[in-house]
Amino acid sequence: MNNQSQNAIDIVLAESLKELAATKPIDKITIKEITDKAGVIRPTFYNHFQDKYELLEWITVNELFAPADPLLANGMLKEGITFILTTMEREKDFYKRAVQLEGQNSFNEIFMRCIANAIQKYIDVEALISMADYKWLKKELVAEFLAQSIGWVSIQWIIRGMNAPVNEMVEVYLKIFHSPIIQVVSKDIK
Repeated sequence: MNNQSQNAIDIVLAESLKELAATKPIDKITIKEITDKAGVIRPTFYNHFQDKYELLEWITVNELFAPADPLLANGMLKEGITFILTTMEREKDFYKRAVQLEGQNSFNEIFMRCIANAIQKYIDVEALISMADYKWLKKELVAEFLAQSIGWVSIQWIIRGMNAPVNEMVEVYLKIFHSPIIQVVSKDIK
């Protein structure tokens, strides 16, 4: 991604993509449609993003994860997760379209990568690993395991219409963070 910072053009392009996604699958949306809706010329788009998938990544990083950073950095895991899920719920139509993208550059791939980065940054994965007796178990592998678990739950929540309340989803996330990985890596479990 060229630049993770926010500026007015990035925000306008993001809003344009989200509005278009309300009526059309993201993979069918063209750069011309995005720029026409945003009121900018095509070269402006390419000065900010390589393609619409990079714009999708920008939205995921800047609208979901970056605002949750201060909460996560201060150990407020529940509040950070609540922020991310509430934001997704508020933009329900967009995220329902986003999860329909498949393959490379899919929302699922972007979302899982963002989760893994946040886990490595804010969760004491080393403490989980210290309970294990496996020399091959590394921080990245544990972060990937947690990201896959949380990502799968999130994607299923979106696909199924986000009908489960956010507070219940947060409880599930917290259980994933604390229970399964400890059972998987602990040398005391038989």
